[in-house]
Amino acid sequence: MASADGSEKLSTAILEAVDRRGTVNTLEFAAELGRDHQDVVGSMNSISAVGEILTTEQKQTNQWQLTDEGHSVVENGSHEAAVFNAVPEAGIAQAELMKLGANAKIGFSKAMSGGWIVIDKSDPAAPLVKRKVPTIVDTVQEHLRQVAADKASAVPEKELKDYKKRKLVQFVIVKTYNITKGPCFTKSLVKLETELLPEMIASGSWKTASFKPYNFDAMGSSLDCGHLHPLLKVRAQFRQIFLEMGFSEMPTNNYVESSFWNFDALFQPQQHPARDAHDTFFIKEPATCNNFPDDYLKRVHQVHQEGGYGSQGYGYQWKIEEAQKNLMRTHTTAVSARMLYKLAQQPEFKPAKYFSIDRVFRNESLDATHLAEFHQIEGVVADRNLTLGHLMGILREFFHKLGIRKLRFKPAYNPYTEPSLEVFSYHDGLQKWVEIGNSGIFRPEMLLPMGLPKDVSVIAWGLSLERPTMIKYKINNIRDLVGHKIDLKMVQQAPIYLIDAES
Repeated sequence: MASADGSEKLSTAILEAVDRRGTVNTLEFAAELGRDHQDVVGSMNSISAVGEILTTEQKQTNQWQLTDEGHSVVENGSHEAAVFNAVPEAGIAQAELMKLGANAKIGFSKAMSGGWIVIDKSDPAAPLVKRKVPTIVDTVQEHLRQVAADKASAVPEKELKDYKKRKLVQFVIVKTYNITKGPCFTKSLVKLETELLPEMIASGSWKTASFKPYNFDAMGSSLDCGHLHPLLKVRAQFRQIFLEMGFSEMPTNNYVESSFWNFDALFQPQQHPARDAHDTFFIKEPATCNNFPDDYLKRVHQVHQEGGYGSQGYGYQWKIEEAQKNLMRTHTTAVSARMLYKLAQQPEFKPAKYFSIDRVFRNESLDATHLAEFHQIEGVVADRNLTLGHLMGILREFFHKLGIRKLRFKPAYNPYTEPSLEVFSYHDGLQKWVEIGNSGIFRPEMLLPMGLPKDVSVIAWGLSLERPTMIKYKINNIRDLVGHKIDLKMVQQAPIYLIDAES
């Protein structure tokens, strides 16, 4: 590192050279002084920081330069020359030549193709490498010396390309500067003050001091700190929208759930494909759970097996053993079922609006839009006489607040909602409509066993957190958003406010 005194001398030399010549090229001046080019550029920038003392014009030149291996060839000769020189008059075994080093193989190949050496197979049991010519001219070394002397133009272009492939030379772009006098040119540098100190005010020296102007357009230095993942940013906005719409957040801290709350309480039959191990992660230890409300359990048992509340049920032999199985919850609707049951136990029914945002787990095949672990966002509204019109209206309002306006609804089937609707949004990156949620009105077979009044309806919808985030961030593959393949720069540079929410 150059000393402060050395930097001052270099700055003075630059100013004097500009005063004498009018124009100074940094690369040529560095060669004159025997200094590194970057030292000259650094001193030039230091002078420019003081004020408009210099005017600089950037120039860009292309040139060939030697690599470290190229410098070694200039000093010691080419690899093929080293192989030729290692071959004695009597010959030598090829295996011995390979002991010359890492470059022996390429050297042997080039010496053979150049006609310098030959393999004598007169004795098949012990072939020898012998010289084919008595002397050689190391053209490679001569060419690289020309490059080192900045005379690459004297070397045939075909040879230069070959040396580049051999990593002996490289084609680089060199940025230089032409320096001329600026509007405030002076050979006497005065250090500019960067701040007004109390001592200056007390002594009055501030009146004659020169201050460095502030650059109000300069960007601040990046803080070395943590960054929120895009999913957390979008999650925060989802949560804020729910709170603004008067929803209360449900507790979702139980990733492990019983099949009863995850399936049976939702009037999902025990032979449903979703309850198969190919779709659900079941728990080995503890494998079962027995903590259920007895009366509610009996009513769920009855509505599944025999029907009730105006329904004929599924007509199969309901088994408590299936309901007791523990699993990784496949949806946060299991949490909604718990909350609605709790709501039904109140002495007097009061309308309620709940939401949750948390992880769910499904035994999915991984692709561009599916993961085995993802976040589900769920909204639930319980009130008297709610209809499909209420559901579609609140869904449009909800998604409009997210800035998602291209919506389509498609009739669907869910075991625990009737009617049911799938929600689609257009993904500009994938150039297709992508399912972003499911919705419906909970069936009486689910609500009435809980003890809710007959005129109470519950509308609900669920969507993943990942897919709306992909749509807004224009990410085509979910594995670029979640998992080990994500780009940390994307996390660091992602906008703080992503969704253009409507008030």
